[in-house]
Amino acid sequence: MRLLLDLGNTRLKWALQGPSPAWLAQGVLEWREDLAALPVAWADFARPSQVVGASVVDDAREQRVAAVVRHAFGGAPTWLRTPASACRVRNAYAEPQRLGVDRFLAMVAAHAAGQAPCVLASAGTALVLDALAADGRHLGGLIAPGVQLMQRSLLDATAQVRPQRPGDILQLADNTADAVTSGCWQAAAALIERFHAQMRPRLGGAPALILDGGDATQLVPLLSLPVQIGKDSVLRGLALWADAQMPAPANH
Repeated sequence: MRLLLDLGNTRLKWALQGPSPAWLAQGVLEWREDLAALPVAWADFARPSQVVGASVVDDAREQRVAAVVRHAFGGAPTWLRTPASACRVRNAYAEPQRLGVDRFLAMVAAHAAGQAPCVLASAGTALVLDALAADGRHLGGLIAPGVQLMQRSLLDATAQVRPQRPGDILQLADNTADAVTSGCWQAAAALIERFHAQMRPRLGGAPALILDGGDATQLVPLLSLPVQIGKDSVLRGLALWADAQMPAPANH
């Protein structure tokens, strides 16, 4: 049994992995919540043979989570740092460790599932795009502000843009609230479609589009492309990496 940890910018996701493909248990914790909720959620678990984590947060937050894991299970997690290659996926970055480990693991999950060639779009705090060839080559990607971050940046940088209510997503807006909301959502959708179009010839003409992240479901209706919704991509990629690099002891 293995405990998997995905420390993202907005929240921590975890899953308990057993011998079957389905998770034995899983959960999500927003960073604004108390980490003391984790031992409560894990209270009925037997001690896992391994605790493996992927993190894009700062060292201090990693150390806080590691302390919770030590207190709950008596051992520290193993943190995966982005490699140059693993699980038949090859990192495009000249300095491999500078690619977010979440991006690498999402590609591992997509390649293992037979979804490559594909464009992966993660719509969360940031909007992150990656192109993955059928043979596992990562061609590179783009990073832009996520929809919520775009809206906050616009409000912080302007004096007159002060919506009095949350806006709706429209093709044409006749008020500021709807204009801000619609502009940011449509900008995100347009970037995804543009990137996909530019990658088509380099990925063999018909790459899948895999959309993941907290804003994924709201983006789907704005896209003119067929979309596959990714689920637990980072955790699934982390499980595959752990299976390949640090198989669990035979007695667990």
